[in-house]
Amino acid sequence: MASGGEAMGAVEFHFDFGSPNAYLSHCVIPAIEARTGARFTYVPILLGGVFKLTNNRSPAESMAGIRNRLEYERLERERFVARHGIAFQMNPHFPVNTLLLMRMAVAAQGMGVFERYVDAVFRHMWATPKKMDDPAVVASVLQEAGLDAAALAAGAQDAAVKAALLENTQRSVERGTFGAPTFFVGGDIYFGKDRLRDVEEAIAARA
Repeated sequence: MASGGEAMGAVEFHFDFGSPNAYLSHCVIPAIEARTGARFTYVPILLGGVFKLTNNRSPAESMAGIRNRLEYERLERERFVARHGIAFQMNPHFPVNTLLLMRMAVAAQGMGVFERYVDAVFRHMWATPKKMDDPAVVASVLQEAGLDAAALAAGAQDAAVKAALLENTQRSVERGTFGAPTFFVGGDIYFGKDRLRDVEEAIAARA
């Protein structure tokens, strides 16, 4: 994992903590990095902003009322989790407002604690799920991970941090993003955890 700043890398992972499939991708990425030697640049985006900019809706909304569709999506997720041996529980508080978490992710980049922050938040969102849009819960999680919760919370209120998250989101949409997780290998876009095999093949082809 690499922290995504203004200069985005050749292999990018555009993510929002509120996406369970982004978490599942996060768990699989280290194995791809080990096999290929590539480093994924993590780019925080705000999924709610992506939906507004693209007139998209969450899968829970778009699939509502379609018989058997959500059940099949759960089945595919269970298969993915079993195949890769991932610790996963559906967050009982889903959907979670991730605005604070994503702003703090950008702040964590500037503080040099991005990887630890991302691991901690993803874990407590989807492995040991908690109400991660409660600032008190978030502070407790970060303190447990040895992070400066107060400094991260203060950083999330910085105008430059807010602007950077907005810019990340807008640039991602301009490049073709309509949801999360989204991956870029060079100029090629791939959407969803099920495209990770294609992402790995694209990395190998570029090498």
